[in-house]
Amino acid sequence: MYYYSYPQTYDPDLQKALYLIRKAVAGETADRKFYEYLISVAPTQREKEIIAGIRDDEMKHFDMFRKIYLDITGYYPQPIGEEEFEQPANYLEGIEKALFGELRAIEMYRQIYFGLRTRQHRDMLFEIITDEIRHSAMYNYLYTRNRA
Repeated sequence: MYYYSYPQTYDPDLQKALYLIRKAVAGETADRKFYEYLISVAPTQREKEIIAGIRDDEMKHFDMFRKIYLDITGYYPQPIGEEEFEQPANYLEGIEKALFGELRAIEMYRQIYFGLRTRQHRDMLFEIITDEIRHSAMYNYLYTRNRA
């Protein structure tokens, strides 16, 4: 098992990033159930495909966060405060919840980005953040389409 040798001095930004990575992977099980719910109630095949694509990206992000954490510490992250799946009242409420969840994730992921010290890890976070921005635009499209 190989991991990067970060400076041995205490780095509060890095420690915060590691904590937030653990927090980011905590909701993985609930997120999968949430995406399956949205796919099951989406009104069109195209909307099901959009949500399935977002779900697949989120699973990729989960793996990327685990790799970053493993590279830095030599260990896989232990999730902090695992979330429970709460079914939205309807499809539109679920899309709204997903949209605001993406926006909150972007804020948290920026904090992780600033704590990382290697270009490889920052590039991975840049990919995750830009995916989240794209996801929020897609959810905005789905919300607008179904709100009218």
